[in-house]
Amino acid sequence: MSLIQIDRALCKAVAPLRFADPVAYVYNPLEYARAPHEDYLAKFGAAPREALLLGMNPGPFGMAQTGVPFGEVALVRDWMGVRGKVTKPDPEHPKRPVQGFDCPRSEVSGARLWGWAKERFGAPEKFFARFFVINYCPLVFMSESSRNITPDKLPAAEREALFAACDEALRAAVSFLKPRIVIGVGAFARKRAEEACAGMDVAFGQVLHPSPASPAANRGWAEAAEKDFKKCGVGI
Repeated sequence: MSLIQIDRALCKAVAPLRFADPVAYVYNPLEYARAPHEDYLAKFGAAPREALLLGMNPGPFGMAQTGVPFGEVALVRDWMGVRGKVTKPDPEHPKRPVQGFDCPRSEVSGARLWGWAKERFGAPEKFFARFFVINYCPLVFMSESSRNITPDKLPAAEREALFAACDEALRAAVSFLKPRIVIGVGAFARKRAEEACAGMDVAFGQVLHPSPASPAANRGWAEAAEKDFKKCGVGI
């Protein structure tokens, strides 16, 4: 299966899932931002890749807008050259509108990760010759107040069904890309990779998450991440 086929299957698998309070809104950018998402996969998702970087799930001003993991608008549009029409999730939270490539907000995590890739590698083709980036879970969860709810905070029964679909997609992506190592961007992603891909011929590692909620990331994410890559045996 290609990455596009894998993600279409994942989109279909998570579509019937339902989530109770405090989740009030669920966005699936694999649906409404399918065009730029698949443009990203087609442009950069060739196999094999040395390392697969795994995020948790879309951010409200990143992949939720552009369909690209950690997808800060300016870098996705101007550095990667990703294109495609973005429609609207239904229902849409009035405080979290999807504006696609017109979104004026910057995704800090994405600005840090892709900004580092741009500074360190220059052309996107040089970064993607060795690496690829996906998210473990494709869905965005929000409360009635628009608070972001991460997948690890869902009730156990809801996590079980969601994680089963995400695990299957991750295994398929690893089988396709054949990375030497899956690197979790944060502890959650590493744990999910280790559980989903147990028994597969792949190593696991972790880098600091670039979230602005992380004091360590705010003190210099790029420097910390490069040290983490080194610990993973990945030269930069």
